[in-house]
Amino acid sequence: MNRTGFIGTIAGTIVIAGVTYYLTSDRRNFSRTDFKTVSKGSIAFQQDEKAILFLASLAPSGHNTQPWKVSYIEPYHYIIGNDKTKWLPGVDPTQRETILSIGAFAQNLEYAANQYGYQCVFETLATRNQDDSILRVKLNRTVNTPAFDLDKIRSRRTMRSNVQTTPLKTADLHFLTDEAPDTFYYFPNTSKDYQLLNSQTIEANRLQAYRDAAQQELSEWIRFSSKDAEQHLDGLTTAGMEINGMSGWVCRNFYGPSNVMANNFRDKNIEIAQKQVAESAGWLLITSKDNTVASLLETGRRMQRLFLKVREKNIALHPMTQILEEPATHAPLQQSVGISDPVQFILRLGYVDKYPDPVTLRRPVDWFVVQAS
Repeated sequence: MNRTGFIGTIAGTIVIAGVTYYLTSDRRNFSRTDFKTVSKGSIAFQQDEKAILFLASLAPSGHNTQPWKVSYIEPYHYIIGNDKTKWLPGVDPTQRETILSIGAFAQNLEYAANQYGYQCVFETLATRNQDDSILRVKLNRTVNTPAFDLDKIRSRRTMRSNVQTTPLKTADLHFLTDEAPDTFYYFPNTSKDYQLLNSQTIEANRLQAYRDAAQQELSEWIRFSSKDAEQHLDGLTTAGMEINGMSGWVCRNFYGPSNVMANNFRDKNIEIAQKQVAESAGWLLITSKDNTVASLLETGRRMQRLFLKVREKNIALHPMTQILEEPATHAPLQQSVGISDPVQFILRLGYVDKYPDPVTLRRPVDWFVVQAS
């Protein structure tokens, strides 16, 4: 659901800058904690509504587009819908990934509402991925709602680097997948299917890097400078892509969308993907029973429940969806790995020594909630 192969440096780039320029340049990664402004919209939220909706928005999405919009009907009564300006037609032409992300948003919303003492009643409204209105939700005040540690939502993040090849412990794998074992398929790095998924992920990254529509779309969602990041509060930042130090400084000060279209940039993209797929305990695939809106929403919710578990075990999850986004690699996938149900997520995973704090940006609630007409 993010663009995992990107790296914002080109090998051999050398920048010599004077001290004066350096001191006035964009010197540090802009991240979530740097945004302090609280916007004030026209909706008179109840005291806890804004907190619940912001926690919902910490769900993952491709390119970090945050493709949800919320129509505010009355206190604790919303319609969760599609923000078509956040679609990714280059890599997600059917909006499959959009609906999965909205499902993850709904799962966060439910966990947050529960912790604040509300029960969520959801109604699926959409019959197509492209429908404006996807879910209706009402939050009803109840007693004895399930407790949930909201820090799990606040601290969730994607990990791209420093993933270990140590095999997953059987108990940890069960912890992650026991909720619905018939929808999770784990391929350890000792298996032939692991090698197949590695090679197909590399091939899909190569195809996508040299497909101009996909690469142009990527260029439009990279927030190279801190100024651009603060203006949009979405997309792919150097911090979110784990480009730090001098490499991050070069990106923020000397790169722009045109660089993404250069061949050496595309080649570096593929090179990084090759390195990433070689460093993991294995692949975890998540399936749905079909491709209906209801199934995609539930699969997105299930993925989010998984994402909120892994930090407890120091396990990193890194969605690498390119196989599913490129027809040449998607078509043979299921037969190749022996899965009959539709695959909706391909996740690289493995242990990490340390989990950094989350850094990806989020729009304020007032930016994605509008008064229902």
